[in-house]
Amino acid sequence: MSLSVIALIGIIAWTFLLIFINEIMRSWLVLSGRKDPGTFQPDGSDVSPFAHRLARAHANCYESFPLIGGVLLLAIATGHTAITDPLALWLLAARIIQSGIHLASIAGPAVTARFVFYFIQLLIVGWWLIGFACEYLL
Repeated sequence: MSLSVIALIGIIAWTFLLIFINEIMRSWLVLSGRKDPGTFQPDGSDVSPFAHRLARAHANCYESFPLIGGVLLLAIATGHTAITDPLALWLLAARIIQSGIHLASIAGPAVTARFVFYFIQLLIVGWWLIGFACEYLL
């Protein structure tokens, strides 16, 4: 199995884990009678500051999936994982760290650190796109 496949599975699993935690929290609130099921705000702001950060961390995952997942799927489908494999696990690590920071804090330094790890992901995807351009256009 290529590192690109592992990274793609990891990104999907991480996104799933975030939404699963969100649903466990919401289910607990409903089952304990503390919240009506039809009243949840999509951004989690009506539950707690952590729930709000969790919803945003999850949203960050699916918002970036077309870029990250798309390029990884392109590499896997075309048999060009040699382009993505060297940095695939670094990208996965940057994604998890970015989300972890988001879950922990929204203080200024945390927001800056979160941006750094998001920017690392963009640089990696950009590098991969250059690799594909070189492969197919040159």
